[in-house]
Amino acid sequence: MTGYNIPPLAKLIDKFESLPGIGSKTAQRLAYHVLHMTPDQAKDFATAITDAHDKIRYCAKCCNFSDEELCPICRNKARDNTVICVVESPRDAMAMESTREFQGTYHVLHGAISPLNNIGPDQLYIKELLSRLQDGTVTEVIMATNPTVEGDATAMYISRLLKPLGIKTTRLAYGIPVGGDLEYADEVTLARALEGRSEL
Repeated sequence: MTGYNIPPLAKLIDKFESLPGIGSKTAQRLAYHVLHMTPDQAKDFATAITDAHDKIRYCAKCCNFSDEELCPICRNKARDNTVICVVESPRDAMAMESTREFQGTYHVLHGAISPLNNIGPDQLYIKELLSRLQDGTVTEVIMATNPTVEGDATAMYISRLLKPLGIKTTRLAYGIPVGGDLEYADEVTLARALEGRSEL
């Protein structure tokens, strides 16, 4: 394509290619698809991105994504507030919700401890988790971090912090492939892993 460089198109392709899991061919297909949109469709698409970026924030309680102070799960009075499922990302909470097996609440860490990537406990939402445990309502914390070295290290670190509080701390059973991510696991595997969790 040397000599056929249209700067706005090249920039659009670059932006799509910067997204995770998008290669150059897919980025080109997406860019050309956008160019075939009507002006109204293109504006709606751009508005959806800016609205999501401007209006979505972290839930004041569980640190999941929300467009209000509290996310829908934390606002739901039918949820079991005695159990918190700790996950690495909002995508993991969504994956757990898809099982329809878990009726407790969540806490999103927004990452895992990873010294190689300069991510320590202070970069995660661990302090916010500990503050939720102070009133004595929570009786169990389920560590549902990914079954990776970083996820296991994060689970062990948090479980050591919770031991003195006398709160039961469990870990998802290994029905999920080691080295995999929760968001890619199917509902049956996640449900079985949830049922077979064990105490740390």
